[in-house]
Amino acid sequence: MSSSKILIITQNFYPEIGSHANRMNNIFQLIQKEGYDVSVLTTEPTYPNKQLYKEKKFWNDKTLDDASKVHRIKVKNRKYALNMLNRLIHYLEISIKMLLFVLFSKQKYDVVLVTTPAIFIAFVGVVAKLRYRSRFILDVRDLWPESLKGVGVFNQKVIINLFSLFEIYLYKKANHIIINSIGFRDYIVNKAKINSNKITYIPNAGRQYELQQTYRYHRNFRVIYTGNIGLAQDVEFLKSLVRKLDKNHILITIVGYGQKKSELQRFIKDNKLNNVSFVNPTTRAECLKLNSEHDAGVLSLNNNDVFDTVLPGKLIDYMISGLPVVAAVSGYSKEIIQKYQSGFFSEKRDAYEIVKYILLLKYSPELREKTANNAINLIKDQFIWEKNIKKLISLLKEENQVAEPETEKVPLLNQIDKDIRL
Repeated sequence: MSSSKILIITQNFYPEIGSHANRMNNIFQLIQKEGYDVSVLTTEPTYPNKQLYKEKKFWNDKTLDDASKVHRIKVKNRKYALNMLNRLIHYLEISIKMLLFVLFSKQKYDVVLVTTPAIFIAFVGVVAKLRYRSRFILDVRDLWPESLKGVGVFNQKVIINLFSLFEIYLYKKANHIIINSIGFRDYIVNKAKINSNKITYIPNAGRQYELQQTYRYHRNFRVIYTGNIGLAQDVEFLKSLVRKLDKNHILITIVGYGQKKSELQRFIKDNKLNNVSFVNPTTRAECLKLNSEHDAGVLSLNNNDVFDTVLPGKLIDYMISGLPVVAAVSGYSKEIIQKYQSGFFSEKRDAYEIVKYILLLKYSPELREKTANNAINLIKDQFIWEKNIKKLISLLKEENQVAEPETEKVPLLNQIDKDIRL
């Protein structure tokens, strides 16, 4: 058993919903089981909205809510989604408060693991590395600031170029980098000019107990869409899809949140579409249960190059639940679906093509079962946390065996000043 102390720095954590918090929850729990002394620095739950967490059902896991291990900072509840300046201020507020915790904490940590986005929080990890004279592992969940350009909300070249320099700096300062999509590897290697051996692929995954063992047949065919309805998910595609599903008498359940949700709801109401059921955001366990009560999972991503590198958490969650995936995607997500025959895709983001595949699944129960079981087998093989956490454990053991260079022992402010001038 290891006595090493690890600090995880993350904006999103239990009881928040979404793949980002779920990823950190699992890392926290599973490396604790290996004997590591793990603490978390995070915010009070606010994603997708603070009011959601007044419901007791979200606070159902005491192993993730130990006040002695989980340090939460308070952040003003700004409506930052539609205003880039407010969003940056929000990130800066979080980062400054986390920075103060790091500077004044009397604890000593051997490893600091920080997850992105946002990029400012990752900088807290660099300071923590110097403050604690620890190793620094950077978990890259999103290519930031590339994703800002991808959703089209922020394209000011000077600021984007500055953020890109920050991004390169972080990649270089990290002792090791974890990525949740294999598509990130070449981007990071080429951008930061670092050795690919410094990067380890640990995808989002499911827990063994969450995995549906086989496809469930249902009398009434229904499809489901879960998760964010934002700029990256292409709301215009979703509007076209629900209209075409209505014309073909296909029921769809939407368990969604995000800044484009109300726009989609207005569209459904204005067009008197009766085939759509909206469900409020709920716990992961309830969401997976809802998935398993449907017959196909719908996924969409904007047609932008940056999204070709990602592996969406909801794609994994659909397959965990034994669902064939029907996706408007390209790039890495498409390759996974195609290679393992776990569903169907439209690179053109064509709603007509997606509906055609949904109808094919509806009228071909054998194909539906085969595709769902392919998805389940893929999860068993590649996307189970209990297996994949072993990569991180190996990294942590390696990190503990490497002595810190003497340069890390210079005073904190002098080292930061030196790094900035470089």
